[in-house]
Amino acid sequence: MGRPFALNDRTMHDPHASSDCTHVDMWKCEYTFRNHYAEIDGHRIHYLDEGSGETLLCVHGNPTWSFAWRHVVREMSQTHRVVAIDHLGCGLSDKPQEYGYSLASHIGNLRSLVEQLDLKQVTLLAHDWGGAIGMGVAGQCPQRFARFALFNTAAFRSTRIPLRIAVCRIPVLGTIALRGLNAFSRAALTMAVEKHERMTAPVRRGYLAPYDSWAHRVAVNAFVRDIPLRSSHPSWSTLVAVEEGLSQFVNHPMLLVWGERDWCFNTDFLHEFERRFPNSETLRIPDAGHYVFEDAHEVFIPRLQQFLEEHSVFGDQ
Repeated sequence: MGRPFALNDRTMHDPHASSDCTHVDMWKCEYTFRNHYAEIDGHRIHYLDEGSGETLLCVHGNPTWSFAWRHVVREMSQTHRVVAIDHLGCGLSDKPQEYGYSLASHIGNLRSLVEQLDLKQVTLLAHDWGGAIGMGVAGQCPQRFARFALFNTAAFRSTRIPLRIAVCRIPVLGTIALRGLNAFSRAALTMAVEKHERMTAPVRRGYLAPYDSWAHRVAVNAFVRDIPLRSSHPSWSTLVAVEEGLSQFVNHPMLLVWGERDWCFNTDFLHEFERRFPNSETLRIPDAGHYVFEDAHEVFIPRLQQFLEEHSVFGDQ
């Protein structure tokens, strides 16, 4: 139980060469990368590993998966090595039903992948939950991380929670909505973007494809319930540790990319990062929402390339 739906080891680059690019599978033409799997604690975790050079590690949030980074992977792998994980329970990774989907477990899984691949001088790209997960690993393995690019995320305590997410945490009702109706993933396709014309049928199907059943939505539901808002929450102490680990990177190069129309990780979170990292660089994107990688990839990728060039670590790898 919990194995992801089947996908060939490599989706076709030519949209006319395979029936995979038609009908319900047309999203595969958007996601044209070789699939890799790591065995971690008895579970298969899927990741992308494209290109060569300085290493970029892309860490997604909820309810997305490595599909969200496809523009970054495609462009940046021309000059860099780009690794993009699917957290356990997400994307093409296994989806065990009896598993403690917690911040600590996601941090542990990502750390295991980083160590298995022996990634060094890493530039972390993190979005949404990926901020806490990625910075959690960086805090535990600071010698492996050199630069950071954070996108509409958080890695510190906050009591802010939008009403539309709080409703999803209501016992029983929330689970029925998220696992039964896939309400969280479907709503994000509209609520998390500003440029709705970019959410074409293939793109929408790409975001939803891994979450096609009650069983396959187990982690989406768990992520929502794992938001630690008070000290009694099981993940509170883990988030405190992540937050306390941030200070060791105050002098590391950091780029903050923010869609200013994000109603979830709004500019208050950006201001907190800027307070903690006064030397950071900020790219504000006024017309982008939470899914900044859909609304503004053509805006932030050139800025990301410039940031990497200005703070190169290639000679140290």
